[in-house]
Amino acid sequence: MKYARLGRTALEVSRLCLGTMNFGPFTSPEESFAIMDAAREAGVNFLDTADVYGRDKGKGATEEIVGAWLAQGGGRREDTVLATKVFGRMGEKPNERGLSARHIRDACEASLRRLGTDRIDLYQMHHVDRTAPWEEIWPAMENLVREGKVLYVGSSNFAGWHIATANQVAARRNFLGLVSEQSLYNLTERTVELEVIPACLEYGLGVLPWSPLAMGALASAGVRGKEQWAGKVRTRLGERLDRWFAFCRERGEEPAAVALAWLLSRPAVTAPILGPRTMDQFTGSLRALGIELSAAF
Repeated sequence: MKYARLGRTALEVSRLCLGTMNFGPFTSPEESFAIMDAAREAGVNFLDTADVYGRDKGKGATEEIVGAWLAQGGGRREDTVLATKVFGRMGEKPNERGLSARHIRDACEASLRRLGTDRIDLYQMHHVDRTAPWEEIWPAMENLVREGKVLYVGSSNFAGWHIATANQVAARRNFLGLVSEQSLYNLTERTVELEVIPACLEYGLGVLPWSPLAMGALASAGVRGKEQWAGKVRTRLGERLDRWFAFCRERGEEPAAVALAWLLSRPAVTAPILGPRTMDQFTGSLRALGIELSAAF
């Protein structure tokens, strides 16, 4: 396994991050445990989840699966850089969503309970909350850091100017601010290269691409039932994807591994977030670490 510092921090994380969104809804707890064990054995020390993950199993279900895996002990928690998120609606009451100081506090406590841990290593704002000023958000996060319940703060789905504003306000408060940004980023979706990645480079954030395989569109020429979005990508890109699969075949490499290797070569990218439903999907992703791409790719 290869490792890198998370943005401008001294924290070292694996160059592949294990995403858990499928754990529960599409992957049984037993297979989820097996995938997390395999990831740990392969040296993956970076695990990402969110309080809203769970779909038909209920919000929080994925965090509970991760918590049950960590509870087995054997150094699992000590070896894991644990990331989760706050923002999404967790109930029907007015203050059970967003980035109010109250919801940040309540959501963090709830995630800690589900995960069965005393701290969240990377606490990420899942989306921008345009109703919450940074003068409210940062004190709430600072309190969690002061209490040792959160170590680092990150963002997800932020625009470049959101990142700049957040870190300018944090600097005035003598607070570390954002250290990472999760963005939709893959060979078919490169909008973040215009403003988000330049902002991350300027302010020292590590980029964590989500949907690095475009929901599977970059991994396989076939469409599975749970990949309707991937089918739409294939319809939109058509011949470009055909050329992509041909390019990978000529080089004897799996398309998924090459797509991940491309992301690993991009400026500011710390770790693409894998989203395996099966063990084969996870193990196939590891090949990306051994693929070297030319600068012209």
